Amino acid sequence: MHTIGGIGLTGALVVQLLMLQNMPPVESLPAYATAREQMGLIAQWILFPSLGLVLVSGLLSMAWTDAFHGQGWVWMKLALGVSVFEGTLIAVKGPASQEAARAAQALAGELDPTLLGLTTVSEWKSTLVILGVAVANVVLAVWRPRFGRKQSRATS
Repeated sequence: MHTIGGIGLTGALVVQLLMLQNMPPVESLPAYATAREQMGLIAQWILFPSLGLVLVSGLLSMAWTDAFHGQGWVWMKLALGVSVFEGTLIAVKGPASQEAARAAQALAGELDPTLLGLTTVSEWKSTLVILGVAVANVVLAVWRPRFGRKQSRATS
């Protein structure tokens, strides 16, 4: 389940990046609003559930597997996982949902369209950073480095 969630999470982040990179201009308001609505749906139905699956399955794995308890890399993964969770909520899901709602308001004539698209560059950069941390978490799980001091062997 952890791997499936990780695939969904990284896939959704890549899709968000691609959509931000190819976002229609705000001047094409119907196309812009549609793209933003799709980004909001991806965040709501793929990104956030995948993130939840990764965190819950990772925490359960840590709790049930005694071999993980003393491993530094596991605790590093936990710290990075919490960072990905917070970053995703603050820098990806929140802005995607807010901009989708604002684009719908602009399309309905309730908001000035010049107020749209102001956060696209920062959204792109934030999503890229979160994707990088998520990939680093995968690398950490595969590599499983040993953190801490080396124990010396006593010779007789």
